[in-house]
Amino acid sequence: MLNQRALTYLNEVIRRGSLRRAAAHLDVDPSALSRQIKALEETLNTKLCERHGTGMRATQAGQLLVQHFHTKRAQEESVLSQLMALQGLARGHVRIAVGEGFIADLIAKPLGDFMSMFSGINVEIRMAGVNEAISLLKDREVELALLYAPPVDPTLDCHVETFQPLDLIVPPDHPLCALHRPINLNDLRPWPLGLMDNPFGMRQMVNMVAQHERIHIEARLYTNSVAVLKNFVRSGIGVTFMPEITIIDEIERQEIIALPMKYPLMNSARAQIVSLQGQELTVAAHACVEQLRQGMRFFSADAPRLLS
Repeated sequence: MLNQRALTYLNEVIRRGSLRRAAAHLDVDPSALSRQIKALEETLNTKLCERHGTGMRATQAGQLLVQHFHTKRAQEESVLSQLMALQGLARGHVRIAVGEGFIADLIAKPLGDFMSMFSGINVEIRMAGVNEAISLLKDREVELALLYAPPVDPTLDCHVETFQPLDLIVPPDHPLCALHRPINLNDLRPWPLGLMDNPFGMRQMVNMVAQHERIHIEARLYTNSVAVLKNFVRSGIGVTFMPEITIIDEIERQEIIALPMKYPLMNSARAQIVSLQGQELTVAAHACVEQLRQGMRFFSADAPRLLS
């Protein structure tokens, strides 16, 4: 039988990249942590981690063991959640990585409904761009991630997917509205442009289109905040890109207008709810997926423009 404490210590050392950082996170003495890993190596008669530069990294055997550790822990959490469900107990937790563009839709109603329906389930929301959200899934720091325009990744399981085109958003009466046709990147040259930072799906999609079209785009404003970009447009300073659902309230208040782009890649952008492949979801996580599927405008149907 493998020493579970030693496996936990090994996992943290590999995840944190050093004995000292792992010990600080676990609140244990570094020497005690080192002894546990050494004893595990002696039991298995193989090296599990090795020094690399200023830190530690897993050997092939260490990677195999950590994968086993995560698989067993996920299976245990799944079984425990199913046992609680059989007993009529609504307890547990769900950890979700969410991009800022989803927040208004999530908080508006679905999250409140879920927490009222399952009062014993705690929810942890982690704000993250698409790259960070995928990393959080792979590090097992969250069970679910809400992603916009994610890269193709075979290590992820998609539970819900809708089409949510990436549109140009402009103030009302902007000169681009008078074109009465899909917008291309060259049309934007006279106007100050705002863009999300590189780790976000919206920015990555714009970069891909610009590269494919061999068009150099330069923004006047870069930010990691959807709210900043909304205000940038609403105040009349410039234009930016967002899916229509993200600014649906502003559209209804006639503060912002969404204009379609001419590029198929932007018009086929997708929103997804994903988890890590091979990690069985708990009952609580399954219930959360269903609540978000039914309650979030992002995931209950394709974009309003596509439905009209």
